[in-house]
Amino acid sequence: MSEAGGVREVKSAARTVELLELLAARGDRPARLQELADGLGVPRSSMYALLRTLAARGWVRTDVTGSLYGIGIRALLTGTGYLDSDPRVRAVRPYLDEASEALGETVHLGRLDGRDVVYLATRESHEYLRTISRVGRRLPAHAGALGKALLAERPDGELPEGPYEALTPNSHTSRESLAADLARVRARGYSVDREEGVPGIVGFGFALRHDVPARDAISCSVPVARLTPAHEERIVAVMRDVRARIEASLPAGDGPVHWR
Repeated sequence: MSEAGGVREVKSAARTVELLELLAARGDRPARLQELADGLGVPRSSMYALLRTLAARGWVRTDVTGSLYGIGIRALLTGTGYLDSDPRVRAVRPYLDEASEALGETVHLGRLDGRDVVYLATRESHEYLRTISRVGRRLPAHAGALGKALLAERPDGELPEGPYEALTPNSHTSRESLAADLARVRARGYSVDREEGVPGIVGFGFALRHDVPARDAISCSVPVARLTPAHEERIVAVMRDVRARIEASLPAGDGPVHWR
């Protein structure tokens, strides 16, 4: 049984979290009882009892036949509570509005979580309404502007061994390729994602350096068809200015509570 800080892990709590994470990762693909039992390696009867308990409390939902399961609305309420309680998310939102309005493009705020970046806020372009990166969505850090901006704030020795997942033909799949790109990020001061995470989209990422190393970043996403050299230059200038003003407006740390 695993331990953290000398405290023994509670098996039933760990299983509940694993189940919710599994359902959340499936998105709009509901799962059957046997799939979930097999996925977590638990007896079918135990999984059924856990599902029924969570469904009764709103953490899991089921279809009218009772045979398909998905994530429930309580998960949304908890996630919203996280965003509402985070002072940095609240403080950065007006700057995202400003950047999106100035550039006419989609801008994001993301946070590094393990090997992924989680999107905490998004302001969609009025000209490009295809929603790609919704709040709560996870993207491998090696495959996007947000993630690369944050990975560049860390030594290359912390990069995981490859091969990495290829989301598009342009994604980095080796540690060596990613490390070379991160060196360029450090030299220019921001990251560029040229269709590495999503086909047809170029991203520009800027780490917010309140922490050492940084854990939050902002980015601007642009359809390839609308990206000219002049527009790219303006995006970089605006996003650099926005980053500088965000950093100047917020103290280091999270305020009175310093979360781990």
